[in-house]
Amino acid sequence: MQIHQMAAIVAATILGIDAIMHVYWLTGRTWPAADTRALSRVVLNADVPFTPHVLVPLIVILAAAATTVLVKGDVLSSVTWVPAWAATTATIAVAGGAFVRAAAGVVWAMGIGADRGTIFFRLNISAYTPICVILATAAAVVAVRA
Repeated sequence: MQIHQMAAIVAATILGIDAIMHVYWLTGRTWPAADTRALSRVVLNADVPFTPHVLVPLIVILAAAATTVLVKGDVLSSVTWVPAWAATTATIAVAGGAFVRAAAGVVWAMGIGADRGTIFFRLNISAYTPICVILATAAAVVAVRA
């Protein structure tokens, strides 16, 4: 297996787990928080509704992104309905979006825009930002492959 294929699997796995979490929240469950408002604060550091009209498009986008990264990374070579330009564009978008989120995570880790006493702050440092760095790097490896 080549490096861009391994990177595609890493990126798609992260995107897939994120999609599965959104499906879980679509059922009305709010783990790791007590209610939807607390969930929004824990996950996003903002008040955003965890409703079907918000979650379903995110699930579709995450699943499509995972698929296109796997196509671009030659892991799903049998998928012929995704044009090469779309797989490349989507993979670049995944890398760019994850890099932006990682940069925001670094800013929040410095205490700018995030209260150091919140669960979000701790999760941002321990999970969200490192995962975004891994996702951005893996997607970038896939995007730049020849």
